[in-house]
Amino acid sequence: MTTAEGPVVHTTAGALRGRDEVGLTVFRGIPFAAPPVGEHRFQAPQPVRAWDGVRQAYDFGPPPPQDMAFQGRRGELDAPGGDEWLTVNVWTPEAGASIRRPVMVWIYGGAYKAGHAGSPGYDAQHLARAGEVVVVTFNHRLGIEGFARIEGAPANRGLLDQVAALEWVRDNIAAFGGDPAQVTIFGESAGAGGVASLLAMPSARGLFHRAVVQSLPGTFFSDELARDVAAEIAREAGLAPTAAALSTVDPRQLTAAGETLGGKMREYADRWGQLAPTPTPFSPVVDGEVLPTTPWQALADGAGRDVDLLVGHNRDEYRLFLVMGGQLGKITEEQAAWALRTFGPGPDGERAYRSAFPEAAPGELYERVQTDWLFNMPSLQLAEAQVAGGGRAHVYELTWSAPGAGGTLGACHGLDVPLLFGTYEADLGNLLFMGSGVPDEARKLSARFRSSWTAFARTGEPGWPVYDLNERLVQVLDVEPEVRPSPEEISRRLWEAYEFPALRLHE
Repeated sequence: MTTAEGPVVHTTAGALRGRDEVGLTVFRGIPFAAPPVGEHRFQAPQPVRAWDGVRQAYDFGPPPPQDMAFQGRRGELDAPGGDEWLTVNVWTPEAGASIRRPVMVWIYGGAYKAGHAGSPGYDAQHLARAGEVVVVTFNHRLGIEGFARIEGAPANRGLLDQVAALEWVRDNIAAFGGDPAQVTIFGESAGAGGVASLLAMPSARGLFHRAVVQSLPGTFFSDELARDVAAEIAREAGLAPTAAALSTVDPRQLTAAGETLGGKMREYADRWGQLAPTPTPFSPVVDGEVLPTTPWQALADGAGRDVDLLVGHNRDEYRLFLVMGGQLGKITEEQAAWALRTFGPGPDGERAYRSAFPEAAPGELYERVQTDWLFNMPSLQLAEAQVAGGGRAHVYELTWSAPGAGGTLGACHGLDVPLLFGTYEADLGNLLFMGSGVPDEARKLSARFRSSWTAFARTGEPGWPVYDLNERLVQVLDVEPEVRPSPEEISRRLWEAYEFPALRLHE
């Protein structure tokens, strides 16, 4: 790729020089808040210190400390080191232009304990170029640093970082050719959890105008549960669950306590209920202040009435975890019964699922109920809450199957990310397309993703009808996309009385 020195832009903290990269100018590693270390550790993000002269914005900033065992990762990330974790990156068709283009701000996923904006899978060049939009990505704190509920620290510091990044966009994006009055936030998995949280947060109001929620996890924590989990994490480190005590350990070493607890969560089933079988002890906390209520309740109460919403999921979300865990085709009747009792909606969940899917094998039931509980129904119910609260929503479901791993993955969790960004050989795309190449139908679907997402960022219309509570029309994304009533109607009916409350502590 040919690159050259790009133009200089002026931000509130100082001047920056980017790089010209094939029809775009890219600025990387721009600090939007002070490094959250030393006196700023475990606190709300603080203003960045201004600099003199022109700062070269050529390289991504260092990733935040994170769980390196998640999804089989080992060793160190191939990324710069340092404490300046809170940085943004900008892809723009024309910096400083008089034209103000729509802005799309990406929030990465990773179970609230892994991920960073410099991952090759989030290279935004195709999205910015195809849609003539300005794309922003950024880092936020993860795991213990960002989400552990400890004394002496505000809750949801990772979400507060997201608000600070959006404030940076509001104050600076015009210098990059973006329109601060036309900002769309979008994210997948834990990133979708961030987007949904921002919809419910008073401190984020007015900082964005449209929102895209891709595969929203239903796991939000009550304050009591979050404090209990944090106490166990601190115990693993031999410390008290306070900001003062945890600050005595280097952030990169402290992640080990979260990794250790993540590996034995099932031991806490009596206290933590549905959280215990999951692999992560972190999620947004409904603390009553930073996050006053769950996103579903907030939207039903009208919090998103002035925000256009695009929300959806992938048909076979949980299949990814079965394949990666070597469980596909090996689920027993006993395991299926346990999953139905644990994750089904209400005390009659097992009976309801068996009645609704009478021909389903144990593996299908095991996968179906966890797909529904963890991603599909939380996503669909967010759209229903938005409509009930007087807002507009468009809904999609991805049903095209990933060709990698011998074609066993289906339309699994994360497939929408390489399709949206066009990064088929990076990060998760390596698994989803490995050994198969990239078929023409994938490239066509990928172009469809980008055109729909950028059209939504520009106009609030992705190219299909709004979702309502009568017809429930959904855009099904496959080789031949079609608009039809929701393919998940059976599951929707099973879950329609379930409210996705914050997960609670069982005492």
